[in-house]
Amino acid sequence: MSTSQQHTDALIKGAFNDGIALRKQCMECLSEPLQQAAAAIVKCLTNGGKVLACGNGGSAADAQHFAAELVNRFEVNRAGLAAVALTHDASVITSIANDFSFAQVFSRQVEALGRPGDLLLAISTSGNSDNIVAAAAAAAAVGMQTIALTGKDGGALGRSEHAHMQLNIPHPSTPRIQEMHITCLHILCALVDQSMFGGTHDH
Repeated sequence: MSTSQQHTDALIKGAFNDGIALRKQCMECLSEPLQQAAAAIVKCLTNGGKVLACGNGGSAADAQHFAAELVNRFEVNRAGLAAVALTHDASVITSIANDFSFAQVFSRQVEALGRPGDLLLAISTSGNSDNIVAAAAAAAAVGMQTIALTGKDGGALGRSEHAHMQLNIPHPSTPRIQEMHITCLHILCALVDQSMFGGTHDH
């Protein structure tokens, strides 16, 4: 095996091994927070509320992914659940960024769409995204709870009084954090389906 191939092989195995170790670590520390977050989502939805989700970049995709799993289906055919990703309307986002600032692209939407009893899913791998921190503050002002998905040390979002629940991935690598975020979101979907619909899987 050439030196180049050895480096490539090491990179691939390193990524898998880091991911495996992180999953084992998170399995120990996130079980209770995941149950608390799922219970909050179930309470919100059964009381007629909705979940608003936001994030930047890859986390924007995760917000949309999660909303799709609720609105359409996860692993069971059941009634659609109320969720809106605040990341997909280019006209709304660019108008807010242009007229105010990019830091307000989510908080303005929370002010417009959020109602008491709704829930915000705020995703930031660093925990320091200004527009995500602002969205959590806006949600609290409306009377909403916030579930924060963070990484590293949790950042400003994790330390905020507006983050009522936090799912933190204590790892320095953004890709590894994002991999665990989507795992957490899938677990939340499974827990919500189990609680509300019995959770029988369709294959």
